[in-house]
Amino acid sequence: MKKILYILLITLIFTGCSDDDFGVTPFIPVTEAAPPPNPPAYTSGMADFSNFVSVGNSLTCGYSDGALFIAGQENSFPNILANQFALAGGGTFSQPLMNDNLGGLLLGGQQITSNRLYLSFASGSPAPAAVSGTPTTEVSNILTGSFNNMGVPGAKSYHLGAAGYGNVAGVAVGLANPYYARMASSPNATVIGDAMSQNPSFFSLWIGNNDILGFASSGGAGEDQTGNFDPTTYGGNDITDPNVFASVYNGLLGGLASTGAKGIVANIPSVTSIPYFTTVPYNAIPLDAATAGAVNQGYAPYNGGIQQALAALTGTGLFTAEEAAKRTITFTAGQNAVVIIDEDLTDLGAINPAFAALPKYRQATAEDLLVLTSQTVLGTVVNNNPQLINGVSVPLADKWVLTPEEQEAIEVARTAYNQTIEALAAQYDVAFFDAAQSLLDLVGAGITQNGITTTAVYATGGGFSLDGVHPSPRGNAIIVNGMVDVINAKYQSNLPKVNVGLYTGVYLN
Repeated sequence: MKKILYILLITLIFTGCSDDDFGVTPFIPVTEAAPPPNPPAYTSGMADFSNFVSVGNSLTCGYSDGALFIAGQENSFPNILANQFALAGGGTFSQPLMNDNLGGLLLGGQQITSNRLYLSFASGSPAPAAVSGTPTTEVSNILTGSFNNMGVPGAKSYHLGAAGYGNVAGVAVGLANPYYARMASSPNATVIGDAMSQNPSFFSLWIGNNDILGFASSGGAGEDQTGNFDPTTYGGNDITDPNVFASVYNGLLGGLASTGAKGIVANIPSVTSIPYFTTVPYNAIPLDAATAGAVNQGYAPYNGGIQQALAALTGTGLFTAEEAAKRTITFTAGQNAVVIIDEDLTDLGAINPAFAALPKYRQATAEDLLVLTSQTVLGTVVNNNPQLINGVSVPLADKWVLTPEEQEAIEVARTAYNQTIEALAAQYDVAFFDAAQSLLDLVGAGITQNGITTTAVYATGGGFSLDGVHPSPRGNAIIVNGMVDVINAKYQSNLPKVNVGLYTGVYLN
């Protein structure tokens, strides 16, 4: 086992990359180029952009690189969009800016969230690293005034109407959201109430990603709450029941549209297609022949037990030869599939106590998705024992892997949510942006605008930040251009698109 090569995933990702591969710009707020002489006359058409209010979660507020910070907020899609609205009668767009570009939050002087990531070259190869320094944004220092950007990191659909979600006193015990707490109009305020109190003339609503993302990012550690209509009983990583989502979403959109305001809504992209789930390979274990043989000897008793169970249960229909083959673990020289725990495998002990000692182990396949954070444990030694290697002799826990069964539960819920969003967009006669299709385009050939092709490849593609979940500034610019298209089509405005070349794909500092 001493010959096992530790997994250096970041090295694999960035090998052969130079600074030019990342399309980076200095860490400064993005501004548009000066308008040309005699600019065209831009009009709002049937819309009124004078008071734009944006409601949502981390995708709305400008969260990126694992944190919320000033530059990210200034490059949020609503802020970029508001700049375009300003060309056609749009007013000021206020945001609850953080105090610095570090990204961490303090509560009572103690840091409660991590600093942002940046692309560091300190090791000689580009790799994500947390920016150093002590953040200065204290949650209990509540901001005054109203804010046009009502995006709250971590918010699920039903959180937007929850009284007390912004109560500072509830933050430490997990009953309130620290980001909303520093901007809420009162301890018992609601996000949607604070948004509607501003009487928006135009709004955006993009919510629902977190109703499935927590389940996905935890490797399916939560519960699928389909059939449970009481969200107060849900855990943080649970999937929201589609009927609950539909009811909540109808209330949110109906409220925003109740005054006659125009607006735009966006659906939910495939959360399993983002870099957080597509970067770590399932076959990330490099072994030589001797080490592979040693590992196989270690799994011989387990494989033998599987064959014994198959022989004993053949003909019962309770344990198939297909599952037995799936659970048989074999390593060879070269790249090998990671060993994982799969809770969806048959509980053989429940069928026959003689097999109670057989765990639910198998090797991953291309259909499994390893979460980005699994790179921190793959190939590492357990308890300083060189014979115990995570992903090899020690299977990865379920939280590090999203199995096909877990992916299916996510997709069923997402499909239902998106059907609701599109149907209610038509009912309330607002613009509909197909964010799901935009992500598919990024994942495929990429999106080319202003001579730049942007993809969903981790770090080098330019579309996503280093947390693998949230868009980069360039990704947000692409989102804005997509929204501009549908806003112009829906409301007969003639807003211009932004130049994506002015927005960075990744921060270097």
